[in-house]
Amino acid sequence: MKSQPTLIFCLLMDLIGSASFFIPGIGEWFDLLWAPLSAFIFYKTFGGKLGKLGSVISFVEEILPYTDIIPTFTLGYFYKHNGSL
Repeated sequence: MKSQPTLIFCLLMDLIGSASFFIPGIGEWFDLLWAPLSAFIFYKTFGGKLGKLGSVISFVEEILPYTDIIPTFTLGYFYKHNGSL
């Protein structure tokens, strides 16, 4: 059985993704690297249908400008603990 991600881990992943939002000029370049990495981490962290769907959402959210503030990992955490995927 796969271990469940912790809320602290999910908050940390969202903080890393949001950090680029606060670095003018460099932030959007960082997102080009972080978007695929974030999607991979999301998939490996959650697995299954949630991991597949969430990794796509995470990639799109990180690659699009000005959407870094959306807490994708934290939303995944709460869905995993309260949802049905």
